[in-house]
Amino acid sequence: MVEIIDGKQVAASVIDAVKTATAVLEKNTGVKTGLAVVIVGDDPASHTYVGAKGRMAKECGFTSIQHTLPAETTQGELAKLVQSLNEDASIHGILVQLPLPKHLNAEAIIQSIRPDKDVDGLHVVNAGKLATGDFATGLISCTPAGAMLLVRRIHGKDLSGLNAVVIGRSNLFGKPMAQLLLAANATVTTAHSRTKDLATVARGADILVAAVGRPEMVKADWVKPGATVIDVGINRIAAPERGEGRSRLVGDVAFAEASEVAAAITPVPGGVGPMTIAMLMANTAIAAHRAAGQTPPKF
Repeated sequence: MVEIIDGKQVAASVIDAVKTATAVLEKNTGVKTGLAVVIVGDDPASHTYVGAKGRMAKECGFTSIQHTLPAETTQGELAKLVQSLNEDASIHGILVQLPLPKHLNAEAIIQSIRPDKDVDGLHVVNAGKLATGDFATGLISCTPAGAMLLVRRIHGKDLSGLNAVVIGRSNLFGKPMAQLLLAANATVTTAHSRTKDLATVARGADILVAAVGRPEMVKADWVKPGATVIDVGINRIAAPERGEGRSRLVGDVAFAEASEVAAAITPVPGGVGPMTIAMLMANTAIAAHRAAGQTPPKF
């Protein structure tokens, strides 16, 4: 019987730990954890995400500040705002919601965030710390950090002797996920669209992580019997059975058929998705503890 990995449940336990750590930090040091979220323009999906992040931050006991800027904001204006947040001691985490309007250079903005406040874990300094195994001072990108927690729920912290395959090599997810698996002693293969005979490579995995952005690309015969499957894809496809013009969310894995083969699998939605915001809160709590000279919580 396959185990459906409940991301909502694991995310809730992370949030509980964040609330406790945040309250203890404020009680012991008087420091209230602060998160600033910057959004530019009026993309509806981005506003939905930012709203959810703001609500969760307040629930965790953070000071939650949102800066909503018009779509025509210039590079200089945005850079100036980020700089002011870098210098604000009451703000421990800075998040610039992506995507930014086309005329803005997102990479330059992300790299201008102070690495110790980069709670999205996207700064090259944090990427470098992850690559060199410096977990004591770096911040890890939220989605891979969340996916790794789900892996640990099944296999524990030490993945010695296990083969892991990550399909996808993006800076946002694929590369950091591979680094995390490697740090946990797994033998890691990074596969992608140019990999020869991708299905055969995937079938060698005890832990198969799919992050390609193609709906239900990973079929049952890609999955090793008894493997753990972590599906990071979020794809919206037409669902005429629900009515005209309706759609539904699916992952990069053909869930129903892969569930017949895997020992454990994450659903979409409800798997890796809820972990991303939870790990954003965790990173903010870690950043606040470090800034206050306190030992940060472990998740």
